[in-house]
Amino acid sequence: MFKELHDTVICKGKAMSERPQPLKAVNRFFEGKEPWQIVTMTASSILALVWAHSLYNAKESPTTRLRKQFFHWLRQLPIVRKTIEKKMAEINKDFRKDVNKRLAGVTVRRELPATGLSPEQVAEEVRDHLSLGNYDWKNGNVSGAVYHTNEEIAKVACDAYALSAYTNPLHSDVFPGVNKMEAEIVRMAANLFHGDDNCCGTVTTGGSESIMMACKAFRDYAYNKGISNPQIVVPTTVHCAFDKAAQYLGLSVKSVPVDPETLCVDIAAVKRAIGRRTCLIVGSAPNFPYGTMDDIAALSDIALEYDVPLHVDACLGGFVAAFMERAGHNVPTFDFRLPGVCSMSADTHKYGYAPKGTSVVLYRKPEYRHYQYTVTTDWPGGVYGSPTVNGSRAGGLIAACWATMMHVGMTRYVQMTDEIITTTRYVEQELRKVEGIFIYGKPATSVIAFGSKRFDIFKLAELLHKKGWSMNALQFPSGIHICITHAHTAEGVASRFVTDVRSAAHECLTTSSGPVEGKMAIYGVAQEISDRSLVSDITKYFIDSMYYLPEQSEEDAKK
Repeated sequence: MFKELHDTVICKGKAMSERPQPLKAVNRFFEGKEPWQIVTMTASSILALVWAHSLYNAKESPTTRLRKQFFHWLRQLPIVRKTIEKKMAEINKDFRKDVNKRLAGVTVRRELPATGLSPEQVAEEVRDHLSLGNYDWKNGNVSGAVYHTNEEIAKVACDAYALSAYTNPLHSDVFPGVNKMEAEIVRMAANLFHGDDNCCGTVTTGGSESIMMACKAFRDYAYNKGISNPQIVVPTTVHCAFDKAAQYLGLSVKSVPVDPETLCVDIAAVKRAIGRRTCLIVGSAPNFPYGTMDDIAALSDIALEYDVPLHVDACLGGFVAAFMERAGHNVPTFDFRLPGVCSMSADTHKYGYAPKGTSVVLYRKPEYRHYQYTVTTDWPGGVYGSPTVNGSRAGGLIAACWATMMHVGMTRYVQMTDEIITTTRYVEQELRKVEGIFIYGKPATSVIAFGSKRFDIFKLAELLHKKGWSMNALQFPSGIHICITHAHTAEGVASRFVTDVRSAAHECLTTSSGPVEGKMAIYGVAQEISDRSLVSDITKYFIDSMYYLPEQSEEDAKK
């Protein structure tokens, strides 16, 4: 019996000694503790782990959340709150003053007319409204915005829209021809970007919706793979439509820095940013701020290595880049020829020259596009399926886009691309010679961004504004850019721009001018505000002003 007891003790001792070290440590930690203490400590540990997990999976980093919370608390202090409210009221008032100035002497309508206006009266008022702007966009004084001024192309598109303005591709049995035109737009675009027979997509209302649809597709694709809180990895220079998509779709965003010299995404940083939650990585071809193109080939390799989808945002310059090789200009490979590219977005209403309101989102295979769709099967109104955000869609826009592409054709697209890129290269070379400014990175297609280390670049933008030029302002770092369109290829426009930049830069270098005013002043000041929610509030007041109607005197109202 004593031998059996001895053997049992020895065996148990061996068993205890063979237990894993972490388990021994846990046993020692709880040794001598009361049951209630063990329960309390265990529950507290579990809650702490849950909190840490939620923090790790949050849509914003802990640093961002803490900074926002700090400024939120700070704004609750009475003296701070009153100061902010006073300043915001002044800013809102200034925005409304600008609207009053723009609409001075113009009839403002708040009620339906008692008797409808005649067609001639309506047309006259439309022309009056279109003449209210400060910039001569038809003669090339605007960066981007309107991508051609050819009256023949415009007439073809508008005639097509007029014929199909009341059609709706949602009702495919009623308007099968509109569906055919959309399918042809998608197929032609897929071929331009070297997609194979499986490549597919849809027409959307613009670049933002194309981007949102791609994000929705790969979010749901990630859900299907068991990722409950998907995250997209994007360069800091990526279009803000990705942030908009994240806000709408509940995605988190991991922003990756760009190389300060090339202004292209840091490839090593992209690798470091990819994690188990990554549902999509993004590259721009080119990006909006600087016009540089991310290394899509390297991103494609990463996408294959880490088995994550890659979206190429070619909304801005895609319909230029697609024709550059045919036009004799070099452009890096950025499309479906790269095996890691799963989707692309490109705007037909930019360099496709269609009227505003169309874009395409393309996928390597139909499986991805299926995740873009929204389908409801249990609605009393029947089974409902929609390919994009909208249910009813404007068939007229699809027809106008199709008509534009049919009318322009390959040869003319190549010719217009050559004219745009040739003009862009001329402007870039001449701006590099201007004293006091420098070019950001290497423009890949049609956008040229520049800054200055010797004067406030927004002062130069203000001087250009006075000369009639509308420029795009950049921040972090400060800069401005011009997006060359076909309107700039008209004789004398590019040289006039270069001359005006040279003159404005010389004035900035040789005179001690006052502070920057107007819109450019807001961009300059906004960068210095640590509390970005204040900048957000200012922006909201600016958007409010777009819907503001000034009061009128009785005399003006009668007119």
